[in-house]
This record gives sequence, structure tokens and C-alpha cells, in this order.
Amino acid sequence: MEGSFKGILYPARLPTFHRLPAPAAVADLVQWFWIPEWDIQPGRTSRQHLIAYPASNLVVQPDAVEFSGPTTHATYRDLAGRGWAVGALLRPAAVPLFTDDPGSLRDTGLALPLHDLRLSVSAAMDSPDGGARRERAVAAFVAWLVSLGAVVSDEGLLANAMMEVIASDSGVTRIEDVASRISVSPRTLQRVARKYIGLSPSVLIRRRRLQDAAERSRTDPSADLAEIAAELGYADHAHLTNDFQKYLGFTPSTYRRSFGAATPG
Repeated sequence: MEGSFKGILYPARLPTFHRLPAPAAVADLVQWFWIPEWDIQPGRTSRQHLIAYPASNLVVQPDAVEFSGPTTHATYRDLAGRGWAVGALLRPAAVPLFTDDPGSLRDTGLALPLHDLRLSVSAAMDSPDGGARRERAVAAFVAWLVSLGAVVSDEGLLANAMMEVIASDSGVTRIEDVASRISVSPRTLQRVARKYIGLSPSVLIRRRRLQDAAERSRTDPSADLAEIAAELGYADHAHLTNDFQKYLGFTPSTYRRSFGAATPG
């Protein structure tokens, strides 16, 4: 397994998972590429739990290509048999290439008849030469994206900057914080988020804080949960617990116990 597991609730349950950077040619369109591969024993399944990044994905599988809209809660997928997927975590500027209304695709997906993309990525993934197939699959994906000839607008770049600030700056806890950092009004951010992401800036901030809280709870079992809540801008431990319960379906303490960890705080 490679790369960060932020957003993956139980990384030890993952099949082989690789995250590859987006090359410069598509850096304004794709944040990174992700490739899970699995070979599950007959009669068994492997359930993957995610607090997905609040963004859209374009996902190629052997028999389909799907545009997956932004999610609003924890999700899971049961893997069985043998398979793979090659996904592109899209930057906001790429979303208008696939839909004019990302909000209508919250928590759902849209099958797309992108046969050339599916065939070229599948040809790479079905080759027998180990890790090189993943690099070739990403290269095929990138070549297809470049062939679209997309021109990213200034507004698209603003949407990218908004998402980057929210995802990377733990000091951002309000929409006004984001607006200040990129020198636009909160109203502009609301409009751009609706057009390019399909979720409000406040929802994006809440998702990042929840991802950070889950990762801290899992990787630092000695950390006090009340301290984690304070560090991430929650009013108190109770508000952190409420967010866990509402969007993940369990409490931080329950999550920690699932790893056999002590639960201070």
C-alpha cells in the first residue's frame, strides 16, 4: 500500500492501493490518481469504509466509466472476486467537463460512454508486468484528458484555490477564513462552490475537519479527544462526537476501540 490513507477509515482492510501524482499536463484538472486492486478469496468480501474527499471522481473499471459526484457522508463498498479501478480525484475546474450541475450528483454516480478511455486504461491494467501497468494506466488516462483540449478559466482556477485552502489549512474553520486567504467575498465562494463542487464551503470545511479528526484518532491513540476537538476548531468534545455520529454513524471512542486502542478523553 502506498500514499496517504486520509479519508480511509480502516486502511488495514485495504487491498493493494496506490496513489499516483497528477503530471503537470493535467495538474489543473486532477489532484491525484488512485488505483485499488483486489483478489478476494471465493465466498468472501472485503468492505472498504471511506470518508471520501468532498470532490468528484472519474473512475474507470473493466466494464464501465463512472463520474462520481461529491459525497456528504461516510460510504462503503464491498469488494469481491478479482478486480481493479483507476480513479482520478478531480479538481473543481474539471467538473464542468462532465456535468453542469454537480449538486444533482451528490452521493451518486453517472455512467459515461467513454469507451476509448475505458479500453486504453484496461489495456494497461490487464498487462502482466507488475507496477509498470499502473504508470501506463495513468499515462493513458492523462493522454485522454489532454485530448479534450480543456481550457481552465480564471473562475475554475479560483475554485481550485478555494478547495486547496480548505483541504490543506487546518486554521480554516469558517467561510470567512477562506475568503480572506484568497481575497474574494464569501458570496463569491458560495457561488463558485455551487457551480464547481456541488457542496457549500461550510460542508467542505466540516468534511476536512472530520477527516483530520478520524486520522488523528486512529494514528495517535494517546491523544486526548477533547484536545483533538480543540485543535481542529470544534467548540468542544461533544461537537466532535456529534459530527462523528451524524456523518460516520459511530463515536470517536467507538472508532478507536475498533483498533484495540485505549480511549483517553
